[in-house]
Amino acid sequence: MKKVQQGFTLIELMIVVAIIGILAAVAIPAYQDYTAKAQASEAYILLDGLKTPVSEAMAGVGISGCVVPSGAVTTGNSIASVTVSASAVTATSCLVKATFKGSGVNTKIQGKIVTMLYDPITGSWTCGTDLATAVQNKACANAVST
Repeated sequence: MKKVQQGFTLIELMIVVAIIGILAAVAIPAYQDYTAKAQASEAYILLDGLKTPVSEAMAGVGISGCVVPSGAVTTGNSIASVTVSASAVTATSCLVKATFKGSGVNTKIQGKIVTMLYDPITGSWTCGTDLATAVQNKACANAVST
């Protein structure tokens, strides 16, 4: 009578463990970039929602309208603060800035900022950030505006 194989050999199990280890070594950094990108996108979404209220306020009252409209924004899970102020770049521009939390978020975005600068003369918005290239929005790859 012939004996039927009833399990895996040690070498087969070691090969499977090695393959899983290689896959994990590749997947973990990719997952961390993915989560950092997802957390960073929160700033772009919050700032994008302020474009219309800030533009309208500045159109009505000029640079004194460069403030966060009442109830227009709340900080999110990864955002520590959102500020709207007159820009140091030009006397008529308005700077909207989101600052990421220093803890509780991916280390690639901790303490980083995303800015949007509104120029009422041209009606255009310029975006800037100090986020790492792998994490930042491709439409907002400029240097940070002050």
